[in-house]
Amino acid sequence: MTLLTVRDLTVRYGASQALFGVSLSVAKGEVVALMGRNGMGKTTTIKAICRMVPSQGDMTFADQSLARLPSHRAARLGIGLVPEGRRCFAPLSVIENLTAAARPGDWDLRNVFNLFPRLDERQSQLASSLSGGEQQMLAIGRALMTNPRLLILDEATEGLAPVVRQEIWGAIRNLKQNSGLSILVVDKTLKELAGVADRGVILERGRSVWSDDMAKLTPELAGRYLGV
Repeated sequence: MTLLTVRDLTVRYGASQALFGVSLSVAKGEVVALMGRNGMGKTTTIKAICRMVPSQGDMTFADQSLARLPSHRAARLGIGLVPEGRRCFAPLSVIENLTAAARPGDWDLRNVFNLFPRLDERQSQLASSLSGGEQQMLAIGRALMTNPRLLILDEATEGLAPVVRQEIWGAIRNLKQNSGLSILVVDKTLKELAGVADRGVILERGRSVWSDDMAKLTPELAGRYLGV
């Protein structure tokens, strides 16, 4: 069952066009990697899906059109975003960050703490006092507490120490194997993406240029579009 469908997505920032007919889909329980070099439109695509920027094109989520929805209503349909740069509520504690936008469902404090035991140890700490990796765990936990059907991770491991990156990837693998969540993930680490994603979509200058099973992403294609 397809949960998210994006067809011919176009986004402009004033006179500048950022996306030129991007298309992608995410099925129920599927992990899809959204890839491309810097500045190719990945974050803009995510912002459009989350209704954070005006766009044109056809977007449906759980058989409902996203076209005219404000961002808060898109979130209530079950889209959970972990934005680039984490953006935790710095003056609030860990527990306050997690409960601020919580909605009823399987994801509660106990399950978030099981996924990220460090957060359990730091419940009363302010978000501003956490390390970068801990803030990333908090941002993911906060999104999970909304009990989404689709979790979107934008550069979830960027700027983190290698050991912390592995913790985050371990959590993503755990979610794939045990939660049934659909996940759309942006990251630059092709090796890790290949180990967790079912399918991939590559953007080049605001256009979808490749979409297929991750196993079919050859070194030649990766070198051409991703620079690796």
